[in-house]
Amino acid sequence: MSESKRRRKGPGFLPRPRWSILCRSSERIAYPRSEAGPLLGDWASPAFKNTAPFSERSMGVLSNISSITDLGGFDPVWLFLVVGGVMFILGFAGCIGALRENTFLLKFFSVFLGIIFFLELTAGVLAFVFKDWIKDQLYFFINNNIRAYRDDIDLQNLIDFTQEYWQCCGAFGADDWNLNIYFNCTDSNASRERCGVPFSCCTKDPAEDVINTQCGYDARQKPEVDQQIVIYTKGCVPQFEKWLQDNLTIVAGVFIGIALLQIFGICLAQNLVSDIEAVRASW
Repeated sequence: MSESKRRRKGPGFLPRPRWSILCRSSERIAYPRSEAGPLLGDWASPAFKNTAPFSERSMGVLSNISSITDLGGFDPVWLFLVVGGVMFILGFAGCIGALRENTFLLKFFSVFLGIIFFLELTAGVLAFVFKDWIKDQLYFFINNNIRAYRDDIDLQNLIDFTQEYWQCCGAFGADDWNLNIYFNCTDSNASRERCGVPFSCCTKDPAEDVINTQCGYDARQKPEVDQQIVIYTKGCVPQFEKWLQDNLTIVAGVFIGIALLQIFGICLAQNLVSDIEAVRASW
């Protein structure tokens, strides 16, 4: 060892940490260990080990959404793939059919678009007829999300956004958070969040620039009158129904606009088919 290297090693010398790999189940977690012992290695290892549950949870909301819906294990990703495939086929048939004046593709486009229009119309009628069933399914979905609130970071952000946007708490009230093992009011719950709610349930103070993530602690232990000052007491399902009633004109206008565009596309396709067939008949 050279003289300069020996001089650098002294009582205050701290070797550069080496990265070791800890294998747990099917994943790898890297954390620094040091030859200096507890000074660095014992401090750093728990910090990195604690990220394991987060890495297991943060796999995306769609990866866990089938477990919180009554879909029998159906992965909603397939729904997005089917919708994307239908849109691609429909756009391809309409574009190529118009460019190449292909009557088969144009007829396929108009018929397929008509089927989609009638399916949407049927879905709207069924939604109106079975609105109570839809409300029950929404209640079931929100309550399952509440149970899995700490299991997935993306799902947690989705719930927080919903409750902040609708200014609501739980499906039908703040007491729905008793379904979560961290927020329930049972005597066996040793969590600091016992009998509380997430911060997204708290009423917002315009003067506060920083979000107080502990504002919901012990909120449901207070009398109901005091709860209304601290947190939102209305559920997200009634708030959603109220939003639909307040914005019924806008919602109906959007659906009518989409329907008119579909009808307009069908008419244009049929008109082009008629013109092409008329020109071919005159040859």
